[in-house]
Amino acid sequence: MRHPIFLVALAGCAVALSGCMGNGNDAEVARAMKSVNAIDATNLSDIMLTVADPNEAVTYFQRTAKEHPDRIDIRRGLAKSLIRADKPAQSAKVWQEVIAMPGATPDDQLGLADAQLRSNDWAGAKKTLATIPPTYETFDRYRLEAMVADSEKQWKKADSFYETAAGMTTKPAAIYNNWGFSKLTRGDPAGAEKLFKEALTYAPTRFTFKNNLVLARASQGKYDLPVIQMTQTERAQLLYTAGLAAIKRGDVTIGKSLLQDAIDTNPQYFAEADRALKALDSTPSAAVKG
Repeated sequence: MRHPIFLVALAGCAVALSGCMGNGNDAEVARAMKSVNAIDATNLSDIMLTVADPNEAVTYFQRTAKEHPDRIDIRRGLAKSLIRADKPAQSAKVWQEVIAMPGATPDDQLGLADAQLRSNDWAGAKKTLATIPPTYETFDRYRLEAMVADSEKQWKKADSFYETAAGMTTKPAAIYNNWGFSKLTRGDPAGAEKLFKEALTYAPTRFTFKNNLVLARASQGKYDLPVIQMTQTERAQLLYTAGLAAIKRGDVTIGKSLLQDAIDTNPQYFAEADRALKALDSTPSAAVKG
């Protein structure tokens, strides 16, 4: 079923086409047909990159790229659709083709760097980013630079890039979350807690952010749940996270209590929490702490 916007645009061109045919002007008919095809292709490409099934989008762009090998927009669409289909290594290969074509831009290089990072080619991503002029400053540029700096444990540089990226978008939730996770992994749970809270001010329903916040707090021995928006099921999951974190820190009694709370809170049977609690009950405390 075709997208409504696509149908409206096509209908408009059909009216124009019928008018041209009425005048019997073959040249105008040809131009009208060309306009119809152009609108068809543009709208279909947009649909394939947004609401279409990722694998169907890949097939569409692969077929169209063979029919129009010189169209850089189609090649870009293929690279992006491969990312959506969770095939970053293949996407990187296509981006390499894109940046070698006339009309390639620094955004295409960023697309390549992003695909390289997703496929764990950190060295390749660093090399690609280095080819982009330093004056080309965009949100994606700083987001990717922050990730590369993180991977090399260049914390000051990473913090600077994260901060800059956050200031260049109206939707910085994911950046704050990534920054917070970076702080958590480098042993700064208090700093991570602040960043996860900041992320939730922009995306209060994202469970991943909530879970990360609980992890950051539990890493500091703060096992009570923060005052944030949550469903009953989410509350149970967060109690479970806090319980496991407490046990990992050696606070086994508190951890068992949190696991029991998670089981009691969940509106359905909480299999993971139940298994964890039973395992604790059958294991000597000393062994658990060790």
